[in-house]
Amino acid sequence: MLERIMTTTILKRAFCVSIFLMSLQISAQKVTNQTAFCNPLNLDYRFQPDLPSRREAADPSMVLYKGKYYLFASKSGGYWTSDNLLNWSFITSPDLPLEDYAPTALVMNDAIYFMALDRRIYKSSDPMSGCWQIVKEALDIYAGDPCLFLDDDGRLYLYHGLTNSKPIRGIELDKNTFNPIGEEKNLMNTDPKLHGWERTGNYNTEQKRPFLEGAWMTKHNGKYYLQYAAPGTQYKSYSDGLYIGEQPLGPFKLADNNPFSYKPEGFVCSAGHSSTFQDKYGNYWHAVTMLVGLKHRFERRIGLFPAFFDKDDTFYTYTGFGDFPHTIPNKKMNGPEDYQPSAMLLSYNKPIEVSSELEGHSKELANNENIQDYWSAQTGDKGEWLMMDLQNKCKVGSIQINYYDEGTTNTGRSASIYHQYLLEYSNDKISWKILADKTRNTSDVPHDYVELQSPVSARYIRLTNYHVPDGKFAISDFRVFGKGNAKKAEPVATITAVRDVSDACNVALDWPKNAKATGYNIRYGTAPDKLCLNYQVLEANTLTIHSLDALQDYYFTIDTFNETGITKGKIVVKVPTTKKN
Repeated sequence: MLERIMTTTILKRAFCVSIFLMSLQISAQKVTNQTAFCNPLNLDYRFQPDLPSRREAADPSMVLYKGKYYLFASKSGGYWTSDNLLNWSFITSPDLPLEDYAPTALVMNDAIYFMALDRRIYKSSDPMSGCWQIVKEALDIYAGDPCLFLDDDGRLYLYHGLTNSKPIRGIELDKNTFNPIGEEKNLMNTDPKLHGWERTGNYNTEQKRPFLEGAWMTKHNGKYYLQYAAPGTQYKSYSDGLYIGEQPLGPFKLADNNPFSYKPEGFVCSAGHSSTFQDKYGNYWHAVTMLVGLKHRFERRIGLFPAFFDKDDTFYTYTGFGDFPHTIPNKKMNGPEDYQPSAMLLSYNKPIEVSSELEGHSKELANNENIQDYWSAQTGDKGEWLMMDLQNKCKVGSIQINYYDEGTTNTGRSASIYHQYLLEYSNDKISWKILADKTRNTSDVPHDYVELQSPVSARYIRLTNYHVPDGKFAISDFRVFGKGNAKKAEPVATITAVRDVSDACNVALDWPKNAKATGYNIRYGTAPDKLCLNYQVLEANTLTIHSLDALQDYYFTIDTFNETGITKGKIVVKVPTTKKN
């Protein structure tokens, strides 16, 4: 009997190792000297097993374990690992329920523990192998969107909730048996009448009952920061809210600076159902769900934003210029001033020529800063191309190629799912030089980010297709970053801000248009030195924000930006609440 058990264990171990090696052959990215990244993360997002053919990964849970980062996400068929948050390798596992939604992971007892909606709890002390074992066959509690949290006193807690009617709940678990200790407690619920960020719709303009989900817990300086997601993953406004307590099971009080994580505009939007973790240098990061939502409302991607505690322990996620390139720090950051874009956007609405166009997906859609539409060639054949005119010689430092899966029939994962292309530049459209030759690439790179060793002076950029996994050669956005030659735009010196008298969750902003500005970044918060929230717009000089806390006063400033850089706003204006107590 003992011999049979040992043989079975050895065979299972060998199977796990073989699966791991196969997954690396299929999915590992070639390690480069990359120092920066650009949201959404360039992961080999899996095609879902059902039709329509589409990619999905969401509800991320990130942990740091033995010097490596491990990223778990819904419906991914595996998980990713990285040494540096830049280069990711994919790991499959025969043991985990990787077709399930809303995974949670934590490090405890020198192992990673994993749980999703199937109610089992697993652990692994060797996650690189893909081998895991069940330590709890069935949790006694049905936990929608679970979060496991280990307090620094060694006590274990479970937070959960996935409904548009019930609150987020919490309970202590025995960390050896995972049986409940004591009674479950109701911790918080939504209030969309007062909390604009909890209202439904892409811009929080509807007041249907929102979904409350995605609980996560962070502890700092003796306080407990309970994060939650609303109003629903199908909206660009999908965000995380924040409550603060003195004890792990409350009572909890609404934080002043809500929403905690919010990105309703930009190339790729939404920043909800997230996990917060610390990197090797002690920096906090918020791994978030980001929306595509064209073929299916659950067509989603993963993004990464820094999070900070200020001098007063105000906790916030910084999403400013959140889909521009950012250098991953190799030291402790003090605040957003240490995390500014490493390059500016050069490609927005620049003239484009293409080899062909599929009806309904014209070339103008290839650089309009909107992941929810795309240009498509008529075929996926080798030789289809796109060429952009930057209109002036610019210092080009990096390029993000965002493929879209037009006309695909792929499901699952396969060694045949990869991209090949040639990236070139020119100053006269006659003589071309190579920026990146990926004509022999065998990796799946749906959001490939190409960082040049040193900037090049270029006016024209050309992308030529050599191979797409399936379907057409289609691009949701071809994004070029670097530095232009224009002067920085002048600062915004006047702002008109009007709070809605009948609904204090709304504020209308107006400011003078600046001819040299590509766009504006509105920074706002509950004090002049707490402008934690960001809302980016292109070209427009008016905006109505619908996501305020009706009971809070707010302060606003507006930064301008163009291809050369960012100009901070000159003034901060106070906008008192119009809500009568």
